[in-house]
Amino acid sequence: MPLTDTAIRKTKPESKSVKLYDERGLFLLVSPKGGKWWRFKYRCDGKEKQLSLGVYPDVSLKDARERRDDARKLVAKGIDPSANRKAEKETSGGKNCFEAVTREWFAKYSRDWSKDHANRIIRRMERDVFPWIGEKPIGGIKAPELLSVIRRIEDRGALETAHRALGNCGQVFRYAVATGRAERDPSTDLRGALPPAKGEHFAAVTEPKQVAEILRALDSYEGSITVGCALKLAPLVFVRPGELRQAQWEDINFEEKEWRYLVSKTNTQHIVPLSRQAIEVLQEIRPITGKGRFVFPGARSKDRPMSDNAILAAMRRMGIEKEEMTGHGFRAMARTILDEVLGFRPDFIEHQLAHAVRDPNGRAYNRTAHLPERKKMMQAWADYLDKLKSSIEVIPIKRGA
Repeated sequence: MPLTDTAIRKTKPESKSVKLYDERGLFLLVSPKGGKWWRFKYRCDGKEKQLSLGVYPDVSLKDARERRDDARKLVAKGIDPSANRKAEKETSGGKNCFEAVTREWFAKYSRDWSKDHANRIIRRMERDVFPWIGEKPIGGIKAPELLSVIRRIEDRGALETAHRALGNCGQVFRYAVATGRAERDPSTDLRGALPPAKGEHFAAVTEPKQVAEILRALDSYEGSITVGCALKLAPLVFVRPGELRQAQWEDINFEEKEWRYLVSKTNTQHIVPLSRQAIEVLQEIRPITGKGRFVFPGARSKDRPMSDNAILAAMRRMGIEKEEMTGHGFRAMARTILDEVLGFRPDFIEHQLAHAVRDPNGRAYNRTAHLPERKKMMQAWADYLDKLKSSIEVIPIKRGA
């Protein structure tokens, strides 16, 4: 039977790669990690061969069939589609070089970015990547060659920039795979090749589609309402996990829409502006725990805060692995997206993360610094998370029971 989109979406990864056959040599290869690649099987010169046709869902079932039909026409003429593709890449001038594909990717996606974020990305590529691999065919760039480019950035002491450049290159390679100009993304082979950048010791997702999937998983939690509300509030306020679980009702001001508490790590006062969405979460749990001391009391005693493992255990039960996201990871997620996607000033973000921020004379700013701007930022952040959950279509990954 021919494949359907419904059948493809319902297919879950297994311990070994699985082939879903369509018609006339087209099949979908599903890897144990959930990746789905279109392949066309054909015979040429008496040998069985395969041609990559892109990644699902970036390449739809309809598109894959059209690409298969184009390849079949070549086979009928005695032309090997794989050899023909290679020849086209070699003779296409700069159309499929890394810089050309990058600029095409940038033109397609930068429309949804802030101006500052877009400028930072293209300047980074122009300064640190294009001079070394910009003219090379993107399908021929291998992991060692990409690593040598990234090492140049690391060697000058710009480790965080090196991580960001590697991430941007990965986005370009994945776009090239989706558009049929590369077989795979070599940046995935470089995981662990760079030492962790400062502040990136905790696993966190920062790509919008991945964030949307995590948020939807958190909203679908079916355990206790206390843990469920803590999961919903965590990305909205991005405080340290220990500060979230020890939140006290006396510190919540619903009229001012603020949460004021003592930061345990630095022993300083901190203010968290509460967005409309955060208030709704607190109002949801208030009838249940509002008469006690803690917003999120423990399961065994209302006089003690929630266990430090409760949120992590809930995330693991939903299939969110420790390599994907931790309770601390919401802070890294917010810091990255508020800066690179929403374009807020880094000092506003650092204040909201309760990091030590000092003025030009070395004096620490007080807790109320930039409070009006931070209130706007926190509401914009909550609205952005809502937008991700409601407007980005995400193909679900396999979740645990």
